[in-house]
Amino acid sequence: MPGPANDTLLRALRREATPYTPIWLMRQAGRYLPEYNATRARAGSFMALAKTPSLAAEVALQPLARFPLDAAIVFSDILTVPDAMGLGLSFADGEGPRLARPVSDEATIAALAVPDMGKLRYVFDAVAETRRALAGRVPLIGFAGGPFTLACYMIEGGGSSDFAAVRKMAYARPDLLDRIVDVNARAVAAYLQEQIAAGADAVMLFETWGGLLPADLWRRFALSPMRAVLARLATTDAAGVPTIVFAKGAGALQDELADCGAAGLGLDWTVDLGAARRRIGHRVALQGNLDPVVLLTEPATVARAAQSVIKAAGSSPGFIFNLGHGVLPATPPENVAALVETVHRVSKMA
Repeated sequence: MPGPANDTLLRALRREATPYTPIWLMRQAGRYLPEYNATRARAGSFMALAKTPSLAAEVALQPLARFPLDAAIVFSDILTVPDAMGLGLSFADGEGPRLARPVSDEATIAALAVPDMGKLRYVFDAVAETRRALAGRVPLIGFAGGPFTLACYMIEGGGSSDFAAVRKMAYARPDLLDRIVDVNARAVAAYLQEQIAAGADAVMLFETWGGLLPADLWRRFALSPMRAVLARLATTDAAGVPTIVFAKGAGALQDELADCGAAGLGLDWTVDLGAARRRIGHRVALQGNLDPVVLLTEPATVARAAQSVIKAAGSSPGFIFNLGHGVLPATPPENVAALVETVHRVSKMA
């Protein structure tokens, strides 16, 4: 299958020279776009939207119709895997995700198993349909939640300010948490492999909550399972497809992340990008790391902040512009337009 006409992102992940810095945004298809809200309303719910491949492909392409982004990302959610395990995923308006049947005791944890990938066929169909609709314009990114981040939601039943129950388990019953992240690692590897088979040009692991743990527990419950996922992919037909890891709050452990087996490392906005480029930029491509709140200001401020990130990244190959987390729902679309225009223009001049 031929590669995309605009392969700037893929070349940056290989740390090859590019004519400008590629840019895509985490949560680039979302509630900040009026056309997304219209499609979601037509679908009736988030889950109906995510589980209808034609609609998922429609919203995945909406940002590219507005902005000259350098990649699309499949429209889905990180909790599709726990949902396929039978935990019952739902979204209420104005609230985050909820799992109807969280795992919290030995019996439910012992019963966990890698789900039948057929239960996730709607995701793979969305990947294939989005790939066809892109018609070779830009790469398509697939994704999954990291094994520990999935465990956080699976144990708590939803989001949390501190995931205290998860952290308590890490200390009091580490054997149970080991079991959960092991099952998740095997499930996530199979899930990403199927997305790649369906047409994803790159895949990303979102280990959003690993930074809640102290370093020793982070290595055990977050880093080691991520390495297991990437190692499994490397032994399958997915070998050679570039991978990106985003581990929010784990900036102090960049060296270990750079050696986890991923081609790219996403950084949150608290990380000194220039220092990270000097320290590990020769080993792994870096992605990031504008504070998403900057996009709530005005175009001139956005442009200045974008230039600062580009300056910090320097001119060495292997940099992808992104946010340090996802686009916020209140973001004005014109600020995203200013960001993309600035990144392309300024990086061409560098």
